[in-house]
Amino acid sequence: MTSVFSKIIAGELPAQIVWRDEHCVVMATIEPMRPGHVMVVPVHEVDKFNDVDPEVFAHMAKVSQVIAHAQEKAFDVPRAVTAILGFEVPHTHIHVIPAESEAAAYVQNAKQAPTEEIAAAMERLRGALTDLGFSDMVPA
Repeated sequence: MTSVFSKIIAGELPAQIVWRDEHCVVMATIEPMRPGHVMVVPVHEVDKFNDVDPEVFAHMAKVSQVIAHAQEKAFDVPRAVTAILGFEVPHTHIHVIPAESEAAAYVQNAKQAPTEEIAAAMERLRGALTDLGFSDMVPA
């Protein structure tokens, strides 16, 4: 079975993508816990994070750190938090969420957001990634 994330990565479904490299893609979630919430997803579909190739998982962690720095800059928050949940889509993903407190990562805070709101938040994040020197990873 092909996950919705695999279909997005293949270009079969639309998404707000802010990072793409040979190992992972970073995309907005349609149910953010707060504006700027993204997911770091490996290109190759693997259901559970503990089954992801360790080198790919290490790369995903590095990208998550870059995204966190960009979120702090773009959304003027003191930190970003991460979570690996994985029950909603059978394709590993690391949530990276700009945060003022731990409450930013509470799953019950996730709610459907208007497309325009998500697009505006992702544009801010792309700008911060570009400012941090990662424009080559930001899709045009």
